[in-house]
Amino acid sequence: MANDPTESGTAPLTEAEREEQASQVVDRFSLWSGAAGLVPIPIVDVAAIAGVQLQMLRRLSEIYGVPFVDNRGKSVLAALAGAIIPHSTATTAAMTFGSLIKGIPGIGTTVGALTQPVIAAGVTFVIGKVFMKHFASGGTLLDFDPPDYREFIKEQQAKVANKFGRGKSSGSTSGSTAGTP
Repeated sequence: MANDPTESGTAPLTEAEREEQASQVVDRFSLWSGAAGLVPIPIVDVAAIAGVQLQMLRRLSEIYGVPFVDNRGKSVLAALAGAIIPHSTATTAAMTFGSLIKGIPGIGTTVGALTQPVIAAGVTFVIGKVFMKHFASGGTLLDFDPPDYREFIKEQQAKVANKFGRGKSSGSTSGSTAGTP
């Protein structure tokens, strides 16, 4: 592995360095997820976003020294999405709407292009932060349990919403993840 500090002869990362590196990965992949949301073909954009999220999970696993297997990564991402959805029905509906509306020529393409990237970036950011916390606490892909992170998910969603002035003025943090990190 090219990024393994033991192979390159450098000292292992400190916790602060690991967290900084992981935060940069989450930020970068959130932006890439937003870019994937620009794919103009309905449903293909959702698949592209999922691919970006899987790559982010793979990279976070490397940073934290957690073994990664594609199938298990897909399973835990799906499980986490299931945990985020109850807290964010509006986000899920908006993401589906943002993808499907792209099939309507003209206005549909425009609306989809404006909504899907923002939602994708916000959701990817929350997913990344959840796995940073899980891996930092010694967790692996095998012992990930999304309900353990319900409150943390809400906190991260509120952070994303507050970045865009949506959390405090509405008095609700019940699930808007729209935004970019």
